[in-house]
Parts: sequence; C-alpha cells; structure tokens
Amino acid sequence: MSIENLKSYDPFAEADDDSGQTKQTQEYIHIRIQQRNGRKTLTTVQGIPAKFDHKKILKVVKKDFACNGTIISDTESKGMGEVIQLQGDQRLKIKEFLTNKEEGLGLDEKTIKVHGF
Repeated sequence: MSIENLKSYDPFAEADDDSGQTKQTQEYIHIRIQQRNGRKTLTTVQGIPAKFDHKKILKVVKKDFACNGTIISDTESKGMGEVIQLQGDQRLKIKEFLTNKEEGLGLDEKTIKVHGF
C-alpha cells in the first residue's frame, strides 16, 4: 500500500516564479498597521511610486496628522522599496491623503490596499 498524498508540495512555489501576477501585486500601495507594545502602533505605507518625493510626502503627512514618522530605505526593508513609517493608527488618514486630488497625491483608490486588524 502506498500513500500518495504525503509527497512534498510547496504551495508558494508559484509565487516565486517571475509571472505577471507577482509584478501586478507590486503596483499596489499597501497600508499596514503593526502592534508595538501596549496600545502603541506603527502604520507603514509601502509601494508609493518613485516619481513622488518620499521625504516631502513624509513632511506634509507629519504636519497634517500631528505624528512622527521616518523613511525606511531599501537596505533596511529588504527589497520592499522605500517604506514610510508613521506613529499611531493613521490608516484612514493616509488613504484619504493618497486619494485626494486637491491636497494629496490623487492616486487611484483601486490601487490602495489597507491591511490590519
């Protein structure tokens, strides 16, 4: 009697291929929240196009949202590109800023994914 279903299978092998699907997910802007300690949280924004100046975006966001933040570079974020990191739960505010055409960047709302609890 042979057991066929115990063969090793890697469910993530398809994601490692250079298919169009992995490139398509890189076009999205991901807004995530991370729990620090106690009630403290961090909001990270990843995938903002390179045509925008991340330092200027951070400066405006810090002033408007009354929070502190930093830019995590390519070497620290392990290939994720430049990641903007803000203190506190700023998910809804940063999404509004990215989609606002008058005072924000005017990006398409379909390209923004908000993650978190």
